[in-house]
Amino acid sequence: MNTVPADLVMRAADLRRLIAHHDHCYHVLAAPAISDAEYDLLWQELVTLERDYPALRQPDSPTQRVGGTPLPALVEIAHLVPMLSLDNAFDETEFAAFDRRLTTKLSADPAAALTYSAEPKLDGLAVSICYEHGQLTRAATRGDGYHGEDVTAQVRTIRNLPQQLTGESWPALLEVRGEVLMTLEDFAILNAAAIAAGRRPLANPRNAAAGSLRRLETTTKQRRLTFYCYGVARTSAEVSAADWLTQQSQCLAQLAAWGLPIVPGTQVVTGYAAALSYYHELRAQREQLPYLIDGAVFKLNDRAAQQQLGESERMPRWAIAFKFPPEQLPTIVEAVMFQVGRTGAITPVAQLQPVQLTGVTVTRATLHNGDELLRKDVRVGDTVIVRRAGDVIPEIVEVVLDRRPPTAQVVTLPSICPICGAAVVRDADAVVVRCQAGLSCPAQRKQAVLHFASRRALDIDGLGEQLVDQLIERELVRDPADLYALTAEDVAQLPRMGKKSAANLIAALDRSRTTTLARLLFGLGIREVGEATAKLLARHVGGDLDKLMHTSAAELQAIDGVGPTIAQFISDFFAESRNQAVIARLREPAGAGLQWPIDSAPVTEPSAASAELPLAGLTVVITGQLSQPRSEIAEQLTALGARVSGSVSSRTDYLLAGDKAGSKLTRAQALGVAVLDEAALTDLIRSRQDRQLSRPD
Repeated sequence: MNTVPADLVMRAADLRRLIAHHDHCYHVLAAPAISDAEYDLLWQELVTLERDYPALRQPDSPTQRVGGTPLPALVEIAHLVPMLSLDNAFDETEFAAFDRRLTTKLSADPAAALTYSAEPKLDGLAVSICYEHGQLTRAATRGDGYHGEDVTAQVRTIRNLPQQLTGESWPALLEVRGEVLMTLEDFAILNAAAIAAGRRPLANPRNAAAGSLRRLETTTKQRRLTFYCYGVARTSAEVSAADWLTQQSQCLAQLAAWGLPIVPGTQVVTGYAAALSYYHELRAQREQLPYLIDGAVFKLNDRAAQQQLGESERMPRWAIAFKFPPEQLPTIVEAVMFQVGRTGAITPVAQLQPVQLTGVTVTRATLHNGDELLRKDVRVGDTVIVRRAGDVIPEIVEVVLDRRPPTAQVVTLPSICPICGAAVVRDADAVVVRCQAGLSCPAQRKQAVLHFASRRALDIDGLGEQLVDQLIERELVRDPADLYALTAEDVAQLPRMGKKSAANLIAALDRSRTTTLARLLFGLGIREVGEATAKLLARHVGGDLDKLMHTSAAELQAIDGVGPTIAQFISDFFAESRNQAVIARLREPAGAGLQWPIDSAPVTEPSAASAELPLAGLTVVITGQLSQPRSEIAEQLTALGARVSGSVSSRTDYLLAGDKAGSKLTRAQALGVAVLDEAALTDLIRSRQDRQLSRPD
């Protein structure tokens, strides 16, 4: 068997971790952290790696299962028939490959035309509903596909779902599968009521439906949910050979006769051309539908053929979801504002004339940094093409130059902080402009507290943006350590914060007192110290924060993966007296009392395994605008064994330079350092991998 390249082993592990995390966010928390399209890209990359290198396919890989685990607040239910996910096709080539694969397995004639039951892919929450002797007795969410959450009480409130089947001759047991969603009209009504009550509107109909269905209180009916059925999971034995069970389309017709609402627009199509025509017609009708869809689903109509093909552990082999591409539309830039982040970075944000994209009103789009603003030449009054990347994140694709009005205004980058008026400076790489006021700037103070409380840092549940605004405005919180001095009385007196909410927040703060050093380091917001670097530092000192605080920049720079610039940022952070005071209060037993285990010995030398990685021994500096965020590229290079530094020196082996590389490129050229673009870097990695593979064992 071929040896799997080390970088692919690392990448597969990263993909498994990322997909598992996002499965949990989507299936369990009903709070997706990334868009469907971004998730699909991660999924496809892992599927491809495991297909090309079967040794990478692990039993715990997300490709071998479905989703997350149920929330403990709801009762768990086991699915007697697993609720599997669907495979995806993202273009006509992939859909044609699916059709060809099924034709080959089911027919000796490669030109045979298969018959499919086709339906819109609803963007809601999958549920399983049981009827016993015609009476609704149980409903559950998908959960991890094998165990879901009991939402029977909530499902009973859905207006279009019968509590008792109609007609006659229904089986003693009938378990159906379908989707719970919220129509666009009901979503608008819900958000209008939220705004009128002073609450924050919900992001999109799917989140609204998922959150409503999984509410513990009995107010689900007020949330106006809708259910559509798309299949039968199981029936009692007396009807197992019934004629209506032989075809998918006949199953749906029988369910409709018993009063169950079937997915509107479901059709029977024969052959690849007819299926493709259905997909394009559905896509053209997408904007006129009363609910959100994100593709078309095709299932073999012959249920005997379905059983012949069977299922993998994660998905049926006889069905596929053909996904729509991201939507983009023109709108007008009404203004460009500047936001200040926790590190003082000033980010331009375009204020847009409201435009509806996949059911969501988009009014803003980030422009990332000043250089991006200038590169795209976005001006106030311009018509721009906006898309929700992966149907979630709004971004400006391009300016429509032939529609630029004579009155379009060039945007000037700020010379002072738009929040506090302090001086701003450009980073050495001339990309990011920063406010120099630190925590005396209200915007930085707010973002620092939010970052400290975020899920990947101290994970303080319930500490949202509006609450932090109030805490800072009333000067109850000036830095993260102040959070632990809050009392339930302090919090309860704030607007829209009752005694129960206040008690929940204090309990969340108490839970966060037991953490890890890596989480704390990430939460402190040290410039350029992300999760990966925080874990590296914590492991290096064996959990000893005092040791880390007294480590010099030169010593830090000796750690693999920590360059001179980051080392200096870390050293400067711990040398700052205000930071030392905050850390002391966070550790003080009478104060915050944070504690973490010291459960591993310090790691000071690279392992023998890392020395065998293709870029081991090389120092790389990254600059300019590249196809991915530089932090992601840095992590990939580190996984391949490289040492990624923040500044160019005589010890630098390569500079990876994108557009607008700036002073680092000039210094690299002066020192004779090799300069690579992304294509050249890929060639370098491949050549070093080939060299490793050609070595004798």
